[in-house]
Amino acid sequence: QVQLVESGGGLVQPGGSLRLSCAAFGATYTISTMAWYRQAPGKQREMVAAITTSGGTGYADSVKGRFTISRDNGKNTMYLQMNNLTPEDTAVYYCNARKIVAPYDEWGQGTQVTVSS
Repeated sequence: QVQLVESGGGLVQPGGSLRLSCAAFGATYTISTMAWYRQAPGKQREMVAAITTSGGTGYADSVKGRFTISRDNGKNTMYLQMNNLTPEDTAVYYCNARKIVAPYDEWGQGTQVTVSS
């Protein structure tokens, strides 16, 4: 089993930056793709960015050019650098790990990001 622990959320002004971290513990060798999702109040959870074990990345159109996902496989940690934040980025951000064995999806507890002046 894998446990995911997010950190780095908080309150930031529009135009500011935050860096989220997701540390993985346990059977980390079973993890393949990792991703960040977010869920705003009253909205469905959506994928923000994803990264493969080899470093291939993908982003939602709404964050392209502003967010950067990265991964340190040696530290079993994934990051999300978020720049030029807007109020529309306000949400709970969740770390996701896709595994090669069941259960195939593991989730962190979420970290709140609030963008407000």
